Parts: sequence; C-alpha cells; structure tokens
Amino acid sequence: MTLLQAAGSQGMNPFVLMLIMAVFFFFMIWPQMRRQKKAKNFTASLAKGDHIVTTGGIHGKICQIQDKYMVIEMEEGKMKIDPTGISMEMTQAAYPTETKTETKK
Repeated sequence: MTLLQAAGSQGMNPFVLMLIMAVFFFFMIWPQMRRQKKAKNFTASLAKGDHIVTTGGIHGKICQIQDKYMVIEMEEGKMKIDPTGISMEMTQAAYPTETKTETKK
C-alpha cells in the first residue's frame, strides 16, 4: 500500500479542517468585517459642512443630514443621497486634510 492510498483511506483529519477554516476566517472574513466597521464609523462621523465624494464620483458638501438620507450641495445645485453611497476611500483621497482621525475604542 502506498502512502497516498493510506492517507486517502482515513478521510480528512478534523484538525486540518479546523485549520483551513481558521485561515479562511483570518484572511478573508475578519479583514472585511474591519473594513465594514471602519466605513460605518466614517459615515456616522460625517457632519454638516464636510466635503465628500460619492461612489459615482460626485463631489459635494453636506448641507443637511436626515435619518435615511443626506443632502449635498454641488456646483449645479443640491442632491439627496443615501449615506451608503458615500465612498470613504475616495473622500479621504480627495480631501485628506479635512477627514477626521479615527478614534480607537
């Protein structure tokens, strides 16, 4: 009996399965959860007068904040947007001096 046949007959070791799941969690799921939490904190920290960039690339300044939407002022007028449409990465790249520093909890 060869080594490959002996290993295949036993099935998958539960420890190896747990190790694969742990690696998957730490390299795929955990970083995504951290990005989502950071984006949520960024959106919650936005205030009237902050400059933002939407995911569609529209630049504007927040002039009104409601529960489910924000009104931004642009060159051509005003627009009502959903807060989830604000891009944290593009806003921080376009307005680096105006972004708030993240407080660690």
